[in-house]
Amino acid sequence: MLKAKSLYHLIVYSIVFIIILISFFTFTIINNAHEELQEKIHTLKTDYTNSQKALLKNHVDYVIKFIDYYYKQNKDSKQLEDIKKNVIIAINQLKLSDNPNEYIFIYDFEGNVVLSSNEKLNVGKNFLNVKDSSGKYPIVELIKESQKENGGYVNYFWTKPEVSKETNKLSFVNSFSKWNWTIGKGVYLDEIDRLIKQKEEAYNKKISNYTLQITSLTILLILYSIFIYKNATILIVNDVKEIGNYFKESQNNNDPINENKIIFGEFKVIANYATDAMNNMKLRSSMLEDLNKNLEIKVNEKTKELSNLVQSQKQFIKNSVHEINTPLAIIRTNIDLLKMKVPNNNYITNIESGSKIIQYIYDDLSYLIKKDRVTYEKEYLEFSKILKERMDFFEEIVKSNSLYFIKNIEEDVYIKFNQTELQRIIDNNLSNAVKYSFSKSPIFVKLLYISDDEIEFSVTTNSKKIESVDKIFDDFYRENNARGGFGLGLKIVKEICDKNLVIINILSDTKETKFIYRFKINEDITS
Repeated sequence: MLKAKSLYHLIVYSIVFIIILISFFTFTIINNAHEELQEKIHTLKTDYTNSQKALLKNHVDYVIKFIDYYYKQNKDSKQLEDIKKNVIIAINQLKLSDNPNEYIFIYDFEGNVVLSSNEKLNVGKNFLNVKDSSGKYPIVELIKESQKENGGYVNYFWTKPEVSKETNKLSFVNSFSKWNWTIGKGVYLDEIDRLIKQKEEAYNKKISNYTLQITSLTILLILYSIFIYKNATILIVNDVKEIGNYFKESQNNNDPINENKIIFGEFKVIANYATDAMNNMKLRSSMLEDLNKNLEIKVNEKTKELSNLVQSQKQFIKNSVHEINTPLAIIRTNIDLLKMKVPNNNYITNIESGSKIIQYIYDDLSYLIKKDRVTYEKEYLEFSKILKERMDFFEEIVKSNSLYFIKNIEEDVYIKFNQTELQRIIDNNLSNAVKYSFSKSPIFVKLLYISDDEIEFSVTTNSKKIESVDKIFDDFYRENNARGGFGLGLKIVKEICDKNLVIINILSDTKETKFIYRFKINEDITS
C-alpha cells in the first residue's frame, strides 16, 4: 500500500491512479472494438463467400439448363455444331452480372477454351498445363471438379483483366457431359478485401474518436486535480502553519490557540487536542524537572557512598592480604619443622594441605590487587620445571583429598611468558582438578610440544559434566556451590590467556573433563 508523505505526494498518486485507470479503460475499449472488428471481418468473409458461392452455382446451373433445353429443342432440326454455336452466341448475350470480372467460361475436357466472355482471344487455346502462382493447375482442377455429380468449387489464382495481375479467385463448375464441356463462373476475392479495408478505416476512425475523447477527459481530470491541489493545499498548509506556530509560541507563554485563524473543522479539533497535550506536557515536564533534581541529589549521595564502600573494600582486601602473608609464612615454616621431627604424619599432612590452599588463594588475591598497577614482563621460562614444582606444591593437597597425579610432561619445554601469570594458570587448574575430581581418581597432567612454535598444556579429571561451559569463566561463577573457592580462579585464567593470546578449549562429558591450553612459544604480546 502506498503511503503519501505529503499532500503533493497524495495528489501525484491520485493523478497517476487516474491515468492508470483511464489507460486501463482505454485499452479495454480499444481491445473490445478490435475484437468486434475481427468478428465482423470474419462474419463478412463468411457471408460474402457463402453468398457468392450460392450466386455462382445458380448462374452455372441456369446456363446448363439453358444449354440442355436448347439442345433438346433443336437436336432433331439442326446440326450439333450449329446448336453449339448458337448456344455460345446466346450465352455471350446473357447479362448475369453487372460486374465485368464475373463471366461465364467454358472448357472442353481436353482443356481448350470454348467460351470466355472477357477473354475472347483465348478461345481455342489449351490451358491444361497453365500453372498459377501457388503451383496449382487451375484448368485441371476445374475440369476434375466439374465431372463430379453436382459439380464443385475451386479456389485458385487467375489474371484479373482490369489490373493485369493474378488475384485469388473462387469459381463454381459443373459439366454438360453430352458435349464434354466444363461450364463455370468465378468471382475475384479481392472484392472482399476492399470491403474489409472500408471496415478497418471505419474502425480506425472510431478508435481515433475514442482516443480523442478519453485524452480530453484525462486532461480535464488532471487539470481538476491540480486545481484542487493548488487551492486545498494552500488552505491546509495555512492551518498547519498556524498549529505549528502555536507549538513554538507555547514554549514561552500559556495562551491557547486562536481557532478563528483555522479554516477546516478537522484542524480545529486537532488544535484543541494540541492545546490539551501542551498543557499536560508542561505540567508533567515541571513535575519531571523537580523529580530529576531530587533524583540527581539522591544518586550523587548514593554514588558517593558506594565509592567510599568500594574504596573501603579494596583497602580491606589489601590489608587482609598483607596481614595474611606473615602468619601464613610462620605456619609454613613450623610445618616444615614438624615434618622434620614427625615425618609421615596424617595430621601434619592435612595441616600442610590447608595452608597451601590458603597460600594459592592468597596468591590469587595478591594478583587481583596488583594486576592493574604492575607490568608483568615476559621472559623465557622452563615450563616443564615450573609445572613440576607447582605439582609438588599441590602434592599434599592431592593426597589429603584421596587423589593422585598421572604426569606426562616433556622435558625442556620453554616458553616466553611471565612467571607469575603462568603460575596462576597452573595453580587454578590444579586447584579446580582437586575440588571437582571424584574420590580416589587420577588427575592427568600433560605438557608437550605440538609444533615448532606451539605447546599444549592440559589437565584432565574424572568429574561431573560441566553444564555451562560458556559461564565458568564469569566472575564468582561456580558449577557446584558445595565446593570451596570464590569463583575467581578461572576468571583470572581467562584474563591472562586472552591477554597473551593463549587458546583455551574445554571438553566435558559424563566421564571426564579436560581443560586444554595452547601457548605460542615466542608470543611477543606484552602483558
